[in-house]
Amino acid sequence: MSDEDRTITVYGTVAAGFEGVREEFAAVLAEDHTEPGGQLAVHHHGRRVVDLWAGEGIAGDSLPAVYSSTKGAAHLVLALLVQDGVLDLDRTVASYWPEFAAEGKGGLTLHELVSHRSGVVWADGGLGVAELADDRILAERLAGQRPFWEPGTAYGYHALVIGALTGEVVRRATGRSVQELFEERVRAPYGLDFHLGLPEALEPRYVAIRPGVPTPEQAAEAEANPVDPEGLMALAFGWTSDPPLDLVEFANTRAVRALGQASAGGVASARGLAGMYAAAISEVDGRAPLLKPDMLAEVGRVRWTGTDVVTGEPNPFTVGFEASQVPYPFLGEGAFGHAGAAGSQAFADPVHGVAYGYTRRRFALPGGPAPENERLAAAVIRAADGVRVDA
Repeated sequence: MSDEDRTITVYGTVAAGFEGVREEFAAVLAEDHTEPGGQLAVHHHGRRVVDLWAGEGIAGDSLPAVYSSTKGAAHLVLALLVQDGVLDLDRTVASYWPEFAAEGKGGLTLHELVSHRSGVVWADGGLGVAELADDRILAERLAGQRPFWEPGTAYGYHALVIGALTGEVVRRATGRSVQELFEERVRAPYGLDFHLGLPEALEPRYVAIRPGVPTPEQAAEAEANPVDPEGLMALAFGWTSDPPLDLVEFANTRAVRALGQASAGGVASARGLAGMYAAAISEVDGRAPLLKPDMLAEVGRVRWTGTDVVTGEPNPFTVGFEASQVPYPFLGEGAFGHAGAAGSQAFADPVHGVAYGYTRRRFALPGGPAPENERLAAAVIRAADGVRVDA
């Protein structure tokens, strides 16, 4: 179907002043060369102001896989435990989890771990989907793993394992899993459609992720600049395993969704993504923000900068979150969140009072946040700047 023949119906609502966001959402879908479809939700100072969806088989409450946007949920739990005084970012990981000290990792602090500085991005011998699905099994494999660079000296994206690593610290300190604490402290109280462990009863709402379709330009770029098959990126994303990890198959595996793997196994609607970040920074339904001012400042602060040794991009991390101002410089100081491989994006911008969530079912290439997020997020901030907030 040509772009000229394509008719895209956008469903949902926007609040007064946010009409331009709906127009941008429709424009993005109309320009999609593959299979347009996704969800967009935005909260402004705790109130949902954008709730849109479109595409075959997609509803407002559909639940696609959100890949690494899951990391935002896992690290919100960790931030709450730091805020409570249960965890200390400056203590060593090994002080909570003694087995982790093996292979020269004993001096690594928790803050260095959540900033992706451990060097433990994979396991020797490879990891299959069954191992990756279960954070407890994964943590056992990684405890004695040699790091792939000297811990603390650089940062590199721990794409599929960071949730198991930080989650094991949480489990050692509390006796509870990240998944249990997220359910208890975040998801259930706010009724969020964001699941680290999708119940069987909700499986009919799961929207299977579909493989990406490269444009001719993307195909040519991939051919001209192939990923080093022996490099850190191939390692961290499981491409060196036998067989190589298929990220689409990974997300569409029931065990991954059922266990809620804390690096990339979450399932959420855009409403769920935006709602979580709204709860983190804003009063919602009479509840105070989850993060107090000091912790909010910490999750928005980058301690270490430079180039990611896995991805080759300047993508610094805070307390397990991505610094959202790096890809979106129009956001306010201290914005934080996390994107996901298929194209999802979620973040909080405390300066503008914005919480943003976006999902899509067709894998966006080359990976990471779908390119349209830049246009959509910019439209959201323009609208937020123009809307009067009554005292």
